[in-house]
Amino acid sequence: MGFLLPSITISIIPLVTQAETSKTMNSTKALYTINGKFDRNTVTDLARKLSKEAYQEPNLTLPSSLQDLNYDEYRDIRFNPISSIWAGGELPFQMQLFHRGFYFKETVEVAIVDDGVSTHLRYDPSMFTTGEVMQKPLPTEDIGFAGLRLHNPLNNSNYFDELAVFQGGSYFRSLGKHQAYGLSSRGLALKTADPEGEEFPSFRAFWIEKPTNESASIVVYALLDSPSTTGSYRFTIRPGENTVMDIEATLFPRVDLDKVGLAAETSMFMFSSYGRENVDDFRPRVHDSDGLLIVNGRGERLWRPLRNPTNLQISAFSDNAPLGFGLIQRNRDFNNFEDLEAQYERRPSLWVEPVGNWSKGAVVLVEIPTDSEINDNIVAYWAPSKVIPAGSEYQFSYRLFWGTKPTVEQGEAIVDSTKSGRAGINGPTPKRLFVIDYKFPNPLLNVEKQAPEATVKNSAGEIHNIVVTDNPHNNGYRVTFELDPLDLELIELRLDLAFSDGRKAETWMYQWTN
Repeated sequence: MGFLLPSITISIIPLVTQAETSKTMNSTKALYTINGKFDRNTVTDLARKLSKEAYQEPNLTLPSSLQDLNYDEYRDIRFNPISSIWAGGELPFQMQLFHRGFYFKETVEVAIVDDGVSTHLRYDPSMFTTGEVMQKPLPTEDIGFAGLRLHNPLNNSNYFDELAVFQGGSYFRSLGKHQAYGLSSRGLALKTADPEGEEFPSFRAFWIEKPTNESASIVVYALLDSPSTTGSYRFTIRPGENTVMDIEATLFPRVDLDKVGLAAETSMFMFSSYGRENVDDFRPRVHDSDGLLIVNGRGERLWRPLRNPTNLQISAFSDNAPLGFGLIQRNRDFNNFEDLEAQYERRPSLWVEPVGNWSKGAVVLVEIPTDSEINDNIVAYWAPSKVIPAGSEYQFSYRLFWGTKPTVEQGEAIVDSTKSGRAGINGPTPKRLFVIDYKFPNPLLNVEKQAPEATVKNSAGEIHNIVVTDNPHNNGYRVTFELDPLDLELIELRLDLAFSDGRKAETWMYQWTN
């Protein structure tokens, strides 16, 4: 599970007040972003070479003034917008840097690539400002950075909004138009929820290609390193209603990788219209994502509502050549959250589309108990079925959509909401009532409304009273059924709808625990 601080500096920058500042100076401290020629193979060659060397722990040494910073002091170190890379010109992208300190002690190197030449970006204290809280002096030597963020006129042609952040391990995040930051992705997940402890690879260095005036995208290269593997990553980032990232990666394992997660996502789920036992909160829902959506290799859409379990839960959805998966924020109504500050209804969904055939494996969902919304407790990733052997080169590519993807076929029914509670009004009972609403986001026209047939499958316990009724409030259908758990602790549930005219419907899946 990872932790990513919220962005702490100005999120929008007036275009007309920037002055371009050149910070590309030579530094003897660069281990990876050494000045010189650069092409698409540079980072891959570097990762291959690094994998043949013994793993070296990252440099966590900080000048005395940055040691033991508390949260408020670190938060008070702000990047100065006038020092933004490519500020003041006509380029459609700008870049800012994060200062080292607090949780972010690892050195991250950054370089600018222009016309096939890479130039190390040297840390300079003049890039940053401090306020009344941070009274300690900033260092003058080149200490590197803690990460970077990219800006673009995403929502308004007069301002540069935050577009993407790379900070902390191999974590990164983005968003679509008119959205607020929510869930994150990772370059690689290793040994997630393993009893022996999780391994967190880190991006040690970044190379950012200077865009042109007409660029609709920006390219970022990253070098990944960990005790188990190295890796090279190429991100092509295209801002829009759904900000799209094309990711090309190559892993160079130092050891056999048998607990690996590709295209990993990390999110937060506290409670929704279900799972409110012992919840003492004025808000109806608190979550960055409300469900895991999978389109498997057979083209079936599977919807799994997320849970905040009592105990750690790991679910694996076996598949062959998946078409896509992702943690989705389906609920977009403020009235369902009532949080003026967090604005959960504006959090992006993150949809993964593999490029090429990812063969056999499983979409893995990890749900971790939490009593605080500041903790990310949901992880989803693709786990290949075969071990990635040490000394090999493992290439994979995929596309990320940060926004409201994926789209729904015309006439297809999807799950609108999940609710549950006791199955009786006379008093407490172990039997549970489930209420699942379906809707048609893209309905067929002039179709006679016919109630579908509902089938509920259960791994244990007993199912009773399956009922399908029209739902005039969303022009869809409501399915209700009762579960008698028979004193069992865990039951897997599956609901399928079948329409006589062949229209498709999402499959609802749920894991009930006592």
